[in-house]
Amino acid sequence: MGMRPPTGLSLSRRSRVLLVAAIVLAALLLLGPRLTDTYTNWLWFGEVGYRNVYLTVLRSRIILFVAIGLFVGLVVWLALLLAYRTRPVFVPVVGPNDPIARYRTTVMSRLRLFGVGIPVLLGLLSGLVAQSNWVTLQLFLNGGDFGQTDPQFHLDIGFYAFDLPFYRMVLNWLFVAIVIAFFASLVTHYIFGGLRLSGREGVLTKPARVQLAVIAGIFVLLKAFAYWFDRYALLSSARKKDTFEGGSFTDINAVLPGKLILLAIAVICAIAFFAGIVLRDLRVPAMAAALLVLSSILVGAVYPLIVEQFSVRPNAADKEAEYIERNIEATRQAYGITKDKIDYKDYKGESRKSPLEVPVDAATIANARLLDPNILSPTFTQLQQRKNFYGFPESLDIDRYNINGEVQDYIVAARELNPRALSEGQTNWINQHTVYTHGNGFVAAPANRVNKPQADANQAASGASDSGYPIFMVSDLATAPDQQHIRVDQPRIYFGELISQSSSDYAIVGGTEGQAPREYDSDTASYTYTGAGGVPIGNWFNRLAFAAKYAERNLLFSSAIGENSKIIFNRSPKDRVQKVAPWLTTDGNAYPAVVGGRVKWIVDAYTTLDKYPYAQTTSLEGAVEDSIDQKTGRLLPRKEVSYIRNSVKATVDAYDGSVTLYETDSTDPVLKAWQGVFPGAVKPESEISPELRAHFRYPEDLFKVQREMLTKYHVDNPREFFTTNAFWAVPTDPTIESQGNTFKQPPYYVLLGDPKTNKPVFNLTSAMVGFGNRQFLSAYISVRSDPDDYGKFTILRLPTDTQTQGPQQTQNSMTTADEVSREKTLLSNSNKIKYGNLLTLPIADGGILYVEPFYNERNTGPNTSTFPQLLRVLVSYRDFAGSVRVGYAPTLAEALNEVLPGAGALATASGGDPANRPKPGTLPPAPDTTQPQPGAPNPLPGTVTPPTGSSAAKDAAAAELNRRIEAVRTAMKTGNFADFGRALDELEAAVKAYQDAK
Repeated sequence: MGMRPPTGLSLSRRSRVLLVAAIVLAALLLLGPRLTDTYTNWLWFGEVGYRNVYLTVLRSRIILFVAIGLFVGLVVWLALLLAYRTRPVFVPVVGPNDPIARYRTTVMSRLRLFGVGIPVLLGLLSGLVAQSNWVTLQLFLNGGDFGQTDPQFHLDIGFYAFDLPFYRMVLNWLFVAIVIAFFASLVTHYIFGGLRLSGREGVLTKPARVQLAVIAGIFVLLKAFAYWFDRYALLSSARKKDTFEGGSFTDINAVLPGKLILLAIAVICAIAFFAGIVLRDLRVPAMAAALLVLSSILVGAVYPLIVEQFSVRPNAADKEAEYIERNIEATRQAYGITKDKIDYKDYKGESRKSPLEVPVDAATIANARLLDPNILSPTFTQLQQRKNFYGFPESLDIDRYNINGEVQDYIVAARELNPRALSEGQTNWINQHTVYTHGNGFVAAPANRVNKPQADANQAASGASDSGYPIFMVSDLATAPDQQHIRVDQPRIYFGELISQSSSDYAIVGGTEGQAPREYDSDTASYTYTGAGGVPIGNWFNRLAFAAKYAERNLLFSSAIGENSKIIFNRSPKDRVQKVAPWLTTDGNAYPAVVGGRVKWIVDAYTTLDKYPYAQTTSLEGAVEDSIDQKTGRLLPRKEVSYIRNSVKATVDAYDGSVTLYETDSTDPVLKAWQGVFPGAVKPESEISPELRAHFRYPEDLFKVQREMLTKYHVDNPREFFTTNAFWAVPTDPTIESQGNTFKQPPYYVLLGDPKTNKPVFNLTSAMVGFGNRQFLSAYISVRSDPDDYGKFTILRLPTDTQTQGPQQTQNSMTTADEVSREKTLLSNSNKIKYGNLLTLPIADGGILYVEPFYNERNTGPNTSTFPQLLRVLVSYRDFAGSVRVGYAPTLAEALNEVLPGAGALATASGGDPANRPKPGTLPPAPDTTQPQPGAPNPLPGTVTPPTGSSAAKDAAAAELNRRIEAVRTAMKTGNFADFGRALDELEAAVKAYQDAK
């Protein structure tokens, strides 16, 4: 008697418990971190007051997840159900080893698992992918009009920015659902006999034929819709990417008509597929599919290629002129570089005037920056660190303050806690997270002067000099309020750039009432945090959540945590802004400013689009990277954009971490759309206080993108644009001494004189050189940062045949000068030589002055603390005769006098007392011409009178010198450069003879 085989596996009770426990544990390991992050994020967004942002994003993701997941799952389920319900009643078995029969049996035994499980799995996967498109959904729901139309279809730009991406997203998911449904139907019919491949032609039952024909017809019909939307995508075509982007001649005159032809063919093919419902002959749908494929190749690819090769390329400049013009106009609009925002001025690059004759130059030269914020971080650290666990960022910042009625730019930094500088005994959990919790103070130094000049290079080489250091203005706990030049009421820094560099940047603050203060504040005092920032962790549930988040058991068992304790985390200003506004792209550089007696980090943020019709696309990473980014290694935004606006400026309080977003461009349609998504998240511009606005700077990353665009898009003529001969280039940083240097020169914040008021105005500036290998100066771009005319560009365009040296050539001229080379050789034996930022300054109503600080740093080994100090100032100036003169001296005044006699009187003297600083817009008294200017080969103003009681030789030398001065004046009037050059040489000899006369 046979026995029935076992029908299933029987598990003991213990085995079932262990299995359930294993499944629960696996689920916790997979979902636990996500649930923990979700809960801690919920708490954090509540702390900063932006929980509505978190909920809106979460809702959007859930809606997309559910909608797309249900749609795809439902379509697949219907396809499977229909295929199963219409299966043949009898399916012949090929033989005992028929694999299809085994599959069929397996499916029938687990029908619910396959029939429901497969659609659910595919729906879940689709929903997980789709939820990342929440931005597309929200912009579609809240986007409006730009008030501008495209030049081809005359549709508002808002259609391309907000509507078209959504329509294409929906179309893509329709394609996904239909393709999956087709293959699901095909496999199901095959398993259940509706499709058999036996025999020469195989067998396809009528239900299978009808279902597959309908699905294929829907697919082709969707393809027709895709062709319709492809027409609009042509306005962002990259066919001519190396020259311009947007619809080219070929796109508009060959591809665009082809799309309409393909649309018509697709509709016909869809009808042919639907005809398969009533026709048993599958040759009609097959021929339709072949027609669609063949027409796609011929009409969509071959014909445009023929037009491009035989019509466009031989006459490209003429054929593409209209489309290049469209690209120029759209790119200027998209990047905010339209002519109403830019004042183009012709600039000679040389001048016959002296800065003493141009009142505006007093402000420019007096504020020439000698401190380089990208070099002096070690100096700040060495002289202002106070404790080993404090520090400053590798790259400092520049801002301006009005002190005693005088505007001055300063190198500024917050003295932050540097977790990486903690010594071995300070890195235990208690010290790192409950004792050393915050920095202390705001440090500033005037950018245009040092404590005193280094007069002796030999002394500097020996390291015995105490000169060339910044003049520090410190506001911290140790500085009395009445002694602070910049008043700071709360100098404790809990949020900053250095603090956040730790792998676990959290701090535990507060504690049980009555408990002694724990946080280090000074050598004689401790502190307990009283700010509004931080998430409460007094209850055990929150402690458990954060213990899981940081995998740290001390958060559960430490007695340092009391009922009033808080945890402060996400302490990077940029990261805090990015989290509360995930729809913005933040600038790479946050900078501290004192506003209302508090230290606030100011973070610039951008709204962007990746598809603006006819606008050029650029990589933010490639456009913003320069030599400073290479040095600091900061993370660059990996994003392609074709539209950008600095529509939001954010502040982060350094004490309590509060984040405030301010609207700064009410005309930006993208910002308006996001304000519809997150109402109330961005405060109106009217709430920006005048004190805060006075510290706004034009953002560096935006300026870098715009100057990259301006290398090409300053050109108006399409033919000239096509030939590229009028393009500019961003110069490489000449201060980087390395083989194959390709690092771009960063833009520089400087105070320049305003030609209208003669007062200093805070500008972001950049020199531009010729395209290709032409290193001569082509243009000078500056954009205002002060509230008046904020964002107004001025571009000085030099003649195309100019011989004014660019930064790279100037650096070479300066560093190869005899005196510079000699001192560099002397110093290099025991010092590191560092060239500071090479500033380009327009002066003398047509001239270009280059100023570069020259630093030395003792090279005494890797274990010795060294820091840069200003040794010399390099200047270079090209006079109208074409001679390039180099000045090299301990002070800017002396260096200027070497190239522009008397102009040194405009420079700010070294030292902390600015009393003798030239007032903006005023010229100093005429220089004393009774004595020759040291080392001055240039024509001197006035005449020379020998001292009383001088010798006959001195009198004769003075007379000869006066004759040579008059000869130079005569040559200047005639404009003959050859005569002028000879006169200068003779004057130089006369000056030397006068100096040598006894």
